[in-house]
Amino acid sequence: MVWAVGGRSDNHPPKKPGDGTPEARAIFAGGCFWCMESAFAPVDGVIRVTSGYTGGDTPNPTYEQVTSGKTGHFEAVEVVYDPTRVSYAKLLRVFWMNIDPTDGMGQFADRGSQYRTAVFYLNNEQKTLAERSREDLVRSGVFKDPIATRILPADEFFPAEDYHQDYHAKNPLRYEMYRQGSGRAGFLAETWDEEAKRR
Repeated sequence: MVWAVGGRSDNHPPKKPGDGTPEARAIFAGGCFWCMESAFAPVDGVIRVTSGYTGGDTPNPTYEQVTSGKTGHFEAVEVVYDPTRVSYAKLLRVFWMNIDPTDGMGQFADRGSQYRTAVFYLNNEQKTLAERSREDLVRSGVFKDPIATRILPADEFFPAEDYHQDYHAKNPLRYEMYRQGSGRAGFLAETWDEEAKRR
């Protein structure tokens, strides 16, 4: 597997709901959902990305409930995409390249069960592709420690509060300060710059 992804092409603007574009869904938990939104939103073929919560026991949880760590939910994103323009396999590459998959109890400065990483599959094909991509990542040798990211059956997805949606676009300076300050930006740059040098 080649660990590289592309961004959105200007020739393919985002589609609007109801315009006949084929749609598929994918759900990923990668720590803070702001960072996952900003990773997937620019990908050519992605129609929309929604921040939310999944994998827990409390129906319609609030941010405050989830951040308590007592509901069992993951912060996650639901990615709606056009499968004729972007593959699920490519979305998996975007996911792996924007997390620390060796951390089983959070991501960077964000600690707790709500910040664990996981791929939530919606069908057997997604499960197979997710498992294969994790195996490919292990074989790549990019990470020396064991991969802690789980591959789980999809549960109900609850959209987060409006102020969390598109946070990176609505609050770019605050978002970038958070991304840098949390350690995510530096870790990803160092990890994938080193991988590029090895190729």
